[in-house]
Amino acid sequence: MSCAALAALAISPAAFAQDGAQQSGQNAAGSAAGDFDEIVVTAQFREQNLQDTPIAITAVSSDMLDARSQTDISQVAGQAPGLNLQPNNANFGPSMAASIRGVGQYDPSPAVEPGVGLYVDDVYYPSLTGGVFDLLDLDRVEILRGPQGTLAGRNSIGGAIKLYSKKPQGDGSGRLQATYGSRNRVDIRGAADFGLTDTLSARISAAAKRQNGYVKVYDYGCVNPPGSANNPAEGGIPAIQPTGDCQTGTMGDVNYQAVRGQLRYNPSDTLDINLSADYVSDNRAQSASVLVSADNDSTGALRGDYYNVPFDSRFICGRYCNYATTVMPADPENGIPYATRQPQTTKYEGYGLSGTIDLTLSDNLQLKSITGYRSFDSSFGSDADLSPLPVNGSSTDISTDFFSQEIRLSGTLAADAINYTVGGYYSDMKTSFANIQDIRYAGLQFASLGDEVPAESLAFFGHVSWEVLYGLTVNAGIRRTHESKDYTFSRRFADGSVGQPIVGSLDGETGEYSENRWDYRANIQYEWTPTLMTYAQFSTGYKGGGINPRPYFASQVRPFSSESINAYEIGLKSDFLDRAVRLNLSAYYNRYRDIQLVLTSCPAFTPGNAVAPCSMTANAGNADVKGFEAETTIRPLAGMLIDASLSYIDFEYTSIAPAASGPQGVELNDVAPFTTKWKWSIGAQYEAVLPGGSTLTPRFDVTYQSGLYTAANNAPTSYISSYTLANARLTWSNAADDLDISLSATNIFDKYYLVTSFDQTLGQGSVAGQPGRPREWAVTVSKRF
Repeated sequence: MSCAALAALAISPAAFAQDGAQQSGQNAAGSAAGDFDEIVVTAQFREQNLQDTPIAITAVSSDMLDARSQTDISQVAGQAPGLNLQPNNANFGPSMAASIRGVGQYDPSPAVEPGVGLYVDDVYYPSLTGGVFDLLDLDRVEILRGPQGTLAGRNSIGGAIKLYSKKPQGDGSGRLQATYGSRNRVDIRGAADFGLTDTLSARISAAAKRQNGYVKVYDYGCVNPPGSANNPAEGGIPAIQPTGDCQTGTMGDVNYQAVRGQLRYNPSDTLDINLSADYVSDNRAQSASVLVSADNDSTGALRGDYYNVPFDSRFICGRYCNYATTVMPADPENGIPYATRQPQTTKYEGYGLSGTIDLTLSDNLQLKSITGYRSFDSSFGSDADLSPLPVNGSSTDISTDFFSQEIRLSGTLAADAINYTVGGYYSDMKTSFANIQDIRYAGLQFASLGDEVPAESLAFFGHVSWEVLYGLTVNAGIRRTHESKDYTFSRRFADGSVGQPIVGSLDGETGEYSENRWDYRANIQYEWTPTLMTYAQFSTGYKGGGINPRPYFASQVRPFSSESINAYEIGLKSDFLDRAVRLNLSAYYNRYRDIQLVLTSCPAFTPGNAVAPCSMTANAGNADVKGFEAETTIRPLAGMLIDASLSYIDFEYTSIAPAASGPQGVELNDVAPFTTKWKWSIGAQYEAVLPGGSTLTPRFDVTYQSGLYTAANNAPTSYISSYTLANARLTWSNAADDLDISLSATNIFDKYYLVTSFDQTLGQGSVAGQPGRPREWAVTVSKRF
């Protein structure tokens, strides 16, 4: 297939919206060819039509989320060019890996910052932990690509993802949705909107989801009784449950509940106050994990010290299974004073409060206040070797409290030719990070019973849009940020004793980070016709530095600097053929500097042992990143919709820092983790009107991403192969358009693929992978009131 043909097939959906409370997801197709219902975005601090905004944005309405059977934020990534969102592996708990245009982060430690800013109703969410949000009662999702340093602020160096809830209208509307599907999946969602007085309205939304896991966990001693080929009779691995079923549980299950309540006070056209409170509980087994390889004999990993069984490929169970761990017994003679057991569970509980005040001071002056508070606790454990042997395990507890306040003053001048916004932002975050590491193959065992990580940020910003001539607009922005962060190490066991000498010396030590930063944006756009606009832009962004939070040796306690980016971009937004076709294009060149990566091999900082544990955050070097993106939506005839996307990323290191170089280090021909060179999607649906006025709408979606590496050094063992996935949905809607019944299937060809992997080949000698979900079906009934 030629490049031109591929581009014609795979170009992404520019957004369009419907009133999700009143119209079915299938109505996203529109009632007539060329009938685009526009979505309004606020990327430049004011409401603008998506096609008039000179930023690369993918915006998805609630209707399209339904049409694609998308229920959490990671699923939206498939149709967004240049975006990679994946649930993290079990060792990182209920967090996600996020990158845009090759820039992002996958480490959820509070010592490092996200590279893609995540916002809910304009309130910044400060952590990757808990970031795989359910799409609860949303109006739209906006994905802004490229650095948003002046518009969104810190830690949006790759871009920003913004979720906007449906606000109370006081109209008595509501929705109830129920889903049943594969492996006893049961989802219940609901929303109710009601007026309390003429000026006060409320909205309550809730979701509850349950599903059995898709990776089975077996008792090794039951499957392979002592005396069998893979388990010696003398001193072999005993069965946990000698009789009955050998299966002990599953991984990859779902047990999620969320609720949000909103109040809206709107006494006049000049005052609008929105208050929101939400609660989330995620309590389940760990993310699905399987052992992919376990045959690196050069690492010095544990070999036969327990049960007379070596840690090798005998513990590779299969594509969707692994073996349960047992207690890791104490071994005082080898520096292991305590027995440990890692609970293979994931728990997250959090709540948030937010308040937004919009006050019109005059015809051309508005004040906006955005206040947010979020608190969460998360605990998770994992058996990193996925075997019954005591090789490597950990358990983690994270507690975070976060407060933010933003003030914006916006206005117009010169007969509305100039739009401006000035404002300030403050945030304060306090995190306690507790962790028990039991790394038997290296003879390490220590606990951090609460590393304290306080962080503050203060910023002032300004943005102006000036229509110099009819059709010609200049946009410019500037932001000044000051941020500081401390990291205090705790290296004690539960009884108060200090850990092993190599790490115990860190107990009570504090590392400090502080920085001042200017970010800029200059943009020029020209509207050639009412349906054709082009733009050119220069922008900057950065992500704060800190102290390596995971030193296994004192020599690994090292600061890392902030990373920064200078981005150059051109773009086009267009509608043509009587608005039957929408085509948006963007191309960029980024100078990416002091890139922060997690090194899994750092022999220069591991005295005397080149394969000892390493998980060190460091500045790996500089890179140039080039690429392009395309988005299209086509409505060839009434009721039919075709949408598609295409992106290409060329990541090239220009220099490697000393901290990341050396044997098994980062090389010039490597790329950043989770950077996929090619990605495309295509979807089509057709709304057929049946006798009596009801409709039947089939939809089919295909997504593709090329291979990627999950480790900074691009080891072959960290490579995830390319894959193509297909989903389908068939929806019947009644004539009143208030009842939908849908049958959906995801991964319909049952493709086996890995979402991510945890490469420890140079440590314990193994690789663990997180398989994607197999083929699943679901039936959904949705009623609107």
